[in-house]
Amino acid sequence: MAERPANPKKPTWVIDKERARRAAAAETVWLFGLHAVRDALANPVREKLRLVVTQNAVTRLGDLHGMEPEITDPRVFDKTVGLAAESVHQGAALEVKPLKWGSLSEVALREAPGETRPLLVALDRVTDPHNVGAILRSAEVFGARAVIAPSRHSAPETGALAKTASGALERQPYLRVPNLAEALTQLKNMGFILVGLDGTGTESLPQLMSDLSGRAVCLVLGAEGPGMRELTMKTCDHVARIPFAADFGSLNVSNAAAVALYAAGRA
Repeated sequence: MAERPANPKKPTWVIDKERARRAAAAETVWLFGLHAVRDALANPVREKLRLVVTQNAVTRLGDLHGMEPEITDPRVFDKTVGLAAESVHQGAALEVKPLKWGSLSEVALREAPGETRPLLVALDRVTDPHNVGAILRSAEVFGARAVIAPSRHSAPETGALAKTASGALERQPYLRVPNLAEALTQLKNMGFILVGLDGTGTESLPQLMSDLSGRAVCLVLGAEGPGMRELTMKTCDHVARIPFAADFGSLNVSNAAAVALYAAGRA
């Protein structure tokens, strides 16, 4: 009888999983713009690979925190780092690995500095990096513990997102999860009240936040236009609306998030 090989062929699903893990490990992001690059350089947990700058930008950046810069001509900067021509890079680009924030429970239960109540933001299909970047800024300003989004159909960590976040990406956890509905259910089990924001909501957000004073809250917002998916809305404990002075339609999702975070923090 022939001997069984010591290392039988791996199942296809195992091979695919290992490939996906290797691809994720190899993923890099180009951050650009003086503010985003400066904050990433100063972040000790950010894995930094390559710094490309013009002579003018390297002077303006100041402390490079041990990074050896590659000085390049402004006329070939876009081509050197592969940025789109419309990227407002200000002559500075930094290649990095995406940040690792930890598990959902680690992020959700980690106390934020100066918080008045445990507060999270969950985004359903918000794909515009500028909106997500602005929401990260608001989340940091108003003391949210994290911004959570699905791995698919959401804005990934990109240079455009980092530039709009104006440094908040380095400090404000942005956690992308495999399944948003499952993540929201986990948050409910951790004691968070899920408050969806939608124009059809029957409860006024300021009043609801007052009624939930001191309670842990996760604000759930959907993309402009389609809003939250049906399953996401059903998972929410409350669906609230931001009261308007007149019938002007609806707020941009990043503006709605800022108003909701302010209301939640004040109650």
